Amino acid sequence: MDPARVEATVRKLVSFGTRHTLSVQDDPARGIGAARDWLLSELRSYAAVSGGRMTAELQSYVQEPASRIPVATKITNVVATLRGSVTPERVYVVSGHYDSRVTDVMDATSDAPGADDDASGVAVVLELARVMAKRRTAATIVFAAVAGEEQGLYGSTHLAEQLKAAGADVQGMFTNDIVGSSTADDGTKDPYTVRLFAEGVPTSETPEQAAIRRSVGGENDSATRQLARFVRDVADNDATGMHVRMIYRRDRYLRGGDHIPFLERAWPAARFTEPAEDFAHQHQDVRVEDGKQYGDLPRFCDFGYITRVARVNAAALWTLAQAPGTPAGAKILTSALTNSTQLVWTRGTEPDLACYEIVWRETTAPEWTHVIPAGDVTAFEVDLSKDNVFFGVRAVNTKGLRSPVAFPLPQS
Repeated sequence: MDPARVEATVRKLVSFGTRHTLSVQDDPARGIGAARDWLLSELRSYAAVSGGRMTAELQSYVQEPASRIPVATKITNVVATLRGSVTPERVYVVSGHYDSRVTDVMDATSDAPGADDDASGVAVVLELARVMAKRRTAATIVFAAVAGEEQGLYGSTHLAEQLKAAGADVQGMFTNDIVGSSTADDGTKDPYTVRLFAEGVPTSETPEQAAIRRSVGGENDSATRQLARFVRDVADNDATGMHVRMIYRRDRYLRGGDHIPFLERAWPAARFTEPAEDFAHQHQDVRVEDGKQYGDLPRFCDFGYITRVARVNAAALWTLAQAPGTPAGAKILTSALTNSTQLVWTRGTEPDLACYEIVWRETTAPEWTHVIPAGDVTAFEVDLSKDNVFFGVRAVNTKGLRSPVAFPLPQS
């Protein structure tokens, strides 16, 4: 990850003046259209050296008048896809949004630099695409710069819907939104922490699923929570130089992000955000008031910090894409009342799949604390009561890489 490239990307996006979703789309130097075309050119340059594994394209649709969209508006995502060489049907997505705004969310003409929100996240996505384009992954990774976030998550909703229509098996999604600064509004700095927002009770939960959860627990064991635990396991270390602070909620108060459309479609998805925001530098007109500078300007970004956030994303995505997929069909058999626990699951299709592990913890513990080798099997009995602890199943390949944990549901 190159901090000079990160800085250049942020400054280039800011140079388009405004990237408001409703701004001009046919000016080569200003507006969201100019930003869109530059992003496509960058991603195509990465794809050109990928040996045919990466493609880059525009993903457009016309949004009819809706909330914060007063007239029919073309919304375009810029998407690069690095196709996996072993299990390409298994997909991981990483995004940032390239649209920007000022105080009035409908102001499409004033300068809206959007350096932190969210040129920083787009810079992360571009660095990941650049570095990974030359490398071969087992699973597929989608790198997306989406539009329409500030108007209501329109671009990410379209991206999620396109993936769903294609039958993609999305096993993890990360959005990087406001990852540009390590300085809080009171001037304190925390340059080595990134927050990871991960919901507990799934956004997509059905009444039937809610009834099971109320019966057996699992509020802290959604697929998204398992994904977040995985991120901290592989990306909170000296290699990234970062601490991943898990936040047990979907997003911040009164806010939302591009992971939500993926959660709505029952896919695990989480949001990376800087540790303490300065609200004078986001969603603000550029101005000086009582000697204080307002506006989302590049001078308030910490490009070394953004680079470390990119490393966290890279560690997580690379390991996810090389490790086995999350086990499917994990169940706890409940046909008989016993003081042991019988677990079953479906064997994965990866050619380098080696074995499975059972993990467990006390119901009051937030993290998995015990590991039991199960072997290359699809059923295992543990001499512990299912009534007393929580269990999980994860896959291991021949290189020792482990999948995220699957939380088993009861099966009578």
